[in-house]
Amino acid sequence: MAKTILAVDDSASIRQMVTFTLKGAGYEVIEAVDGQDAFDKASHHQINLILTDINMPRMDGLKLLELLRKLAQYKNIPILILTTESGDEIKAKGRAAGATGWLVKPFDPKRLLEVIGKVIG
Repeated sequence: MAKTILAVDDSASIRQMVTFTLKGAGYEVIEAVDGQDAFDKASHHQINLILTDINMPRMDGLKLLELLRKLAQYKNIPILILTTESGDEIKAKGRAAGATGWLVKPFDPKRLLEVIGKVIG
């Protein structure tokens, strides 16, 4: 059975590129338009990995991380940040919130798949 990845980004074009890349590698993908949408979908689906942006309306990626890490089923699920942000301060906040890894946009599809492969096998 294919592993399911929740792709969270308020940019439709980024979600499309991520989904295209992941589906091409055999993953199932659920898309979410912001952190609130992602949290709602994560509550109703079995997710193997979450890939989230930071800067989004309604709920940002850091708040999403904090809320998911409080849920038993998401304590050990890999959560990767995919964002334009690359400063040390924001990365430290991501780690403190429970991020598994960090990728910077624009992303390289091969690199994205490498990192995902390492964290979910």
